[in-house]
Parts: sequence; structure tokens; C-alpha cells
Amino acid sequence: MPVSNDYSIRLEQSLKEIVEHYGTPFHLYDEKGIRETGNTLIEAFEGVEFFREYFAVKALPNPAVMKLMQSMGFGFDCSSVAELALSRQIGARGEEIMFTSNNTSPKEFATAAADGGCVLNLDDISLIDKVPEMPELICFRYNPGERRTGNSIIGNPVESKYGVSHDQLLDAYRQAKARGAKRFGLHTMLASNELNHAYMVETARMLLERVEWISAELDIAFDFINIGGGLGIPYRLGEKPLDIVSMGREIGKLFQLFKTQHGYMPKLYVESGRYMTGPHGVLVTSAINRKEIYRTYVGVDSCMSSLMRPGMYGAYHHISVLGKTGEDETVDVVGSLCENNDKFAIQRALPQVEDGDLLYIHDTGAHGHSMGFNYNGKPRPKELLLREDGSVEMIRREESLNDLFATLTFEQNIFKPAG
Repeated sequence: MPVSNDYSIRLEQSLKEIVEHYGTPFHLYDEKGIRETGNTLIEAFEGVEFFREYFAVKALPNPAVMKLMQSMGFGFDCSSVAELALSRQIGARGEEIMFTSNNTSPKEFATAAADGGCVLNLDDISLIDKVPEMPELICFRYNPGERRTGNSIIGNPVESKYGVSHDQLLDAYRQAKARGAKRFGLHTMLASNELNHAYMVETARMLLERVEWISAELDIAFDFINIGGGLGIPYRLGEKPLDIVSMGREIGKLFQLFKTQHGYMPKLYVESGRYMTGPHGVLVTSAINRKEIYRTYVGVDSCMSSLMRPGMYGAYHHISVLGKTGEDETVDVVGSLCENNDKFAIQRALPQVEDGDLLYIHDTGAHGHSMGFNYNGKPRPKELLLREDGSVEMIRREESLNDLFATLTFEQNIFKPAG
């Protein structure tokens, strides 16, 4: 959805000065908004004895933002060696890190076990024998198949490459227990950008039912369930936001009932990325060209390499023109890549845009910079953080040509096959 009124006011008051200092383009994140969302999430799940958000590092892998999450008591959901390294660089260790990867390599297993380890969340039953040393705490990612419908974005779980199937689930825990595991978790991820809180409540219900079943069959208790990420944000004007308060209250009741029936309550984990940071970021770019052919094109100094979601998915991101309101013309907002899908908006009603106008594209705080790329040799832009005191801090510099060309400098290495 458009950024909050509070963020918009603070942004518009100082954006010209920020641009004068840093130039465009850049991603700008709002510390105040991120903290408010984190506190709302914590309060929503106060009915559960132990709740923890594991911030999905893939959404916004920047140490400055990750430190905000850490200050709120959150852990980190990682799916790669780089994400593990970033989490450990800011001091996260052990059960503050959840590592979920698929087709995991020996190198990744070794990294996951190093430096205090992490919560290992296995994606496949075949990986059990490939774990060099089974940790005391193990988790499995569950794919319910036909027993549960994925949301409209994720699709049919039967067609998903992720997770242990229902028929494999008991045997997975049995094998892990035989290899020495003593504590257990259960995870699933069936939704992306879900705005219906009832879907997430039913996901929690499903996992608690699976915990009851596995516990009865194998005589084990569960440390936690992780209902995954997928908490959604409304990108369009007028869309109803996720009712996180009702979601937390209803899941809390499920956990209280479980405790009444079984004498204990597992911990509850979520791994939100988009929900935590998405609405609190904007991509600021300058209008640099106007082209009138069969359509009107507004050219800007950023491109799809800085925000690929509209070009890749046809995703909608609201766009504001600083200091202007109304819907005076219909335009495509485009970048300079040699690809026709390099468009931030198609046939969008905007105020009259002139060269030099500042545009800010909303909801780029998740899967914006992190999904960037370097096609055409385009460097990715800088990242800035708007602090609660009104100051602005650069938290990542823009890429340079030297960065892009760095891998072209190496010692000569020529292999000639025998014969």
C-alpha cells in the first residue's frame, strides 16, 4: 500500500534535501515504521508463551536493518551461506538463526554447523544422512501436498519443490531421532503475501495437529512450530491490510487449547520479511526524459535492476511525484535497460511529470534491492536509512564499475584435457 501518512509527511519534508546530498536513485527505509511494525507483531502474539519473529534476511539483507530486528529480540531466517554470514557478522548465534535451504550442499551444512550453529530446518528426508553431525535440535519443513491448499501466489503444494511430504514425515523424525536428535520443531511455508488472516490461523492449526500425531506415534515433544512467512501487505490503494491482531488472538487460543490437552505449549515462530520492511521502503528516482510516440513514456534514472518485481511479476507498486497530486495523464514509467519489460508502471494515471521531478516508488522495503541484478552492467543503487531522529544514514553505497569488473581480475588458469 502507499507508505503511511506519517512516513509520507516526514519523507516529503526532507526529500529534496536528501536528494541534493546523495543524488538519485536510492532506496530509503524508515526506522520508525519498521520498529512500529515489529512491536505490533510482538503484541499480537502475547497470548503465546514464547513467540519469536525470524526476519527473512532475503527480503532486505542489510546489517543496519538487521540490527534493528536484533534490537527487538528477533532472530534471522537464512537460506544461504551469505545470509548466515551476515547474521553472524552482527552477533547472531545458535538458536537466533534458522537455516532453511533446499538442495543443500556439504559446504552449506558445514557453514550452518560452524560459529555456534543454528536451528537446522531440513527440506528433504534424503538430507538426514547428509548432515555431517546431527544437532540436538532439528526441524523439518513440511509439504502437506493435497491435504492443504497453498495460497494463490504459492500455488498447489503438490507442485512445489519444497518440503518433506506427508507420507515421509513420521519417518523423517524417526530417522533424526535415531541419529541423536533430542529436540524437535515443525515448519511449513504455504503462503506469500497473504492478506487473509484466517489462512494463517488454519496453517497454525494444521501444524499443531501434525505435532499431536507425530508426538503420539514417536513419543516426542516439540520445542516449536514455525508457520513460515507469507504475511502480506496491501500494495494497492484501498486494499484491506492483514488483520494481525485477530490472527494473533485466534492462534493464541489454539495454543492455549493445545496446552490444556497436552500439558505444555510449543514456542511459536514466524519468519516474516515483506511484512516487516516492505511498506517502510521507497525507491527514489528522478525523471530524466519524456517520450511521446504511441504512448507517453516517462523515463527515470533507475531501472528494473533496482526493482525487478514490476517487470518480472507484473507487480503493482504505487508511485508518487513529489509535490504533485492528481491524475493528469496516463503514462508508462520506464528505465533504460535494453528490455521492454523494464517498466515500473504501465498505463498509470499520474500528475503531469516533467524532467527533474522526483518520483518515489512505494513498498520497496522487501525484495527490492535484494533482487537487484547487473544486466547491461547497471550498478545497483545506494541504500539509506531514515533514522527516528530525522537523520539519514547511508547503509550501503552504490555499486561502481570497479565492483562489476572485479571478477575479471584473476590469475591465469588454463586447463588442457589429456589427449
